[in-house]
Amino acid sequence: MTTETSEMLIPDRILQLLEIEGIDTLFGIPDPCFITLFSIAEQRGWRVVAPHHEQAGGFMADGLYRLTGKPGVIIGNEGPGVANLAPAAIAAAKENIPTIFIAGQRERYFDQQVRRGHFQYTRQPRYFEEAMKFVGTIEHGDHVDDIFHEAFRQAFTGTPGPVYIEYPQDFAAATHRYGPLKQVNEYRLAAQRADTASLQAAADLLEQAEQPVLLVGNGVFVSRAQQALNELALTLQCPVIHTPGASSRLLEVLEHTAPYATPAANSAIAAADVVLAVGTELGEPVHYGTGRHWQAGRSDRKWIYVERDVAAFGVNRPIDVPLAGDLRDVIPQLQERLADRTLKRRFPAEFRQLHQAAMQEVAAFAEEAPAGPPIHPAHMAQEISRALPVDPVIIRDGGAVSLWNMAFSTTPSSDIHWCQNFGHLGTGIPHAIGAQLAVGEERRVVLVSGDSAFQFHISELETAVRKNLPIVFIVGCDYAWGLEVKVYNLAFGDEAQYTEARWGDQVRFDRIAEGYGAHGEYVERREDIAPAIERALAAGRPAVVQIPIDPSSNALAVPGFEEFATWYGDKGYG
Repeated sequence: MTTETSEMLIPDRILQLLEIEGIDTLFGIPDPCFITLFSIAEQRGWRVVAPHHEQAGGFMADGLYRLTGKPGVIIGNEGPGVANLAPAAIAAAKENIPTIFIAGQRERYFDQQVRRGHFQYTRQPRYFEEAMKFVGTIEHGDHVDDIFHEAFRQAFTGTPGPVYIEYPQDFAAATHRYGPLKQVNEYRLAAQRADTASLQAAADLLEQAEQPVLLVGNGVFVSRAQQALNELALTLQCPVIHTPGASSRLLEVLEHTAPYATPAANSAIAAADVVLAVGTELGEPVHYGTGRHWQAGRSDRKWIYVERDVAAFGVNRPIDVPLAGDLRDVIPQLQERLADRTLKRRFPAEFRQLHQAAMQEVAAFAEEAPAGPPIHPAHMAQEISRALPVDPVIIRDGGAVSLWNMAFSTTPSSDIHWCQNFGHLGTGIPHAIGAQLAVGEERRVVLVSGDSAFQFHISELETAVRKNLPIVFIVGCDYAWGLEVKVYNLAFGDEAQYTEARWGDQVRFDRIAEGYGAHGEYVERREDIAPAIERALAAGRPAVVQIPIDPSSNALAVPGFEEFATWYGDKGYG
């Protein structure tokens, strides 16, 4: 081992440590504590992206991770800038996103000073300890390597999650002598394979199974394991059931696929003798794998569960064969074990029949919906689907509009992302920016958002314009807090008084977009939606398509909404 050392700027070393992890993008607003870091990053060929709000920058880092599997890095400047990171930190914790939060701070001198009244100084780590998997503060130049190594080690140990590194101004432009850089496998477990005995037991169960099902969660897609699971699903030739949080699809087995709680999925669950669960917490949205649909049919079905966090096994339900490891490693292992085996089974004919019947029911609902104007939200979703390219990256944000789009969209995509665990509004624009940065010119990113959610970070349209990102932002406008109007209706019926749940209908997002330098479209008729989206896609720059929708229809229950109430309303056991 070489022991050579060299003197360098600490910001330079930090960037080297991030580069070892494959990171080359930095989000953050430049400030005295970080101008040296930003300058060196740009010189090294990094993408440096300054949002208009640190919270949005945290969501951009989240969006980048979902499309690359590499953690995003967000900078927060001392005091107010770090405070602005808190919502993004909490969301990252709940969404299992390993974002690296780097927090600026005034010099270490202030930590022990008795005098009060320091400008922009507060003890910041305590505000983040609950959300973070690791909180570390650089107290000396020697700490830099160890703290970043530990941050990555913790971010990827067990369930992924965010980490916090405090970077005081003492080291903003300081130099220190460092030795050689360690490679990833020298400081953390880069691959997490399942043990041989468990793999053998899982393969035996799947070989003998007559009616297995594959339960797929969003973890498969944010970890970029779609292709590996496509191959395994083709081998298994069984029904594929996506959890409510996993809107993305395995494109090679679409004909085998149905969302959880639909008739086809329920039939497959009732008949299943083995469940292989991958990339899911087995939580409330799937009734913990014990209640409601799991109570029908075979009560003796066996469970195989692929999970990184060994503490998760047996918590929500018993697991017959735990496959402890990273699904990116375990799925290929399982595929290899099954490759030479003969799986004798009949794919359930009723699965496709039930799925087709359910799709026809949804189509019939849309056919019977009022023709408008104003545009019915189901019709908006259908027309969006007509205009989208093949396998777009779809980002969702908002409440009622997202539910209508989920129910009526017919565009299959290997990447449909939203804040599915936390339900945080306002993530859409920054998620879309991070996603487009990730995919570059290879794919188009489209955001489908409600108007209330869209306004959380509307200033980031300028960021999209500045970075020349050809995102199409589609905004369904009921000029209200749509889900909240629904709640008022449920609580008070026809006598509902919508206190602050509705707002003015004069906002023109298309004109706001044009003011930022983006392309704008305003659509009031159903037949004009697809052409407007096609023009937006062809514009080659950020574009906003504003679609006023019927607020009364938007506040009604979406087909399938009653299923949501079974776990959100009664704790999901029954």
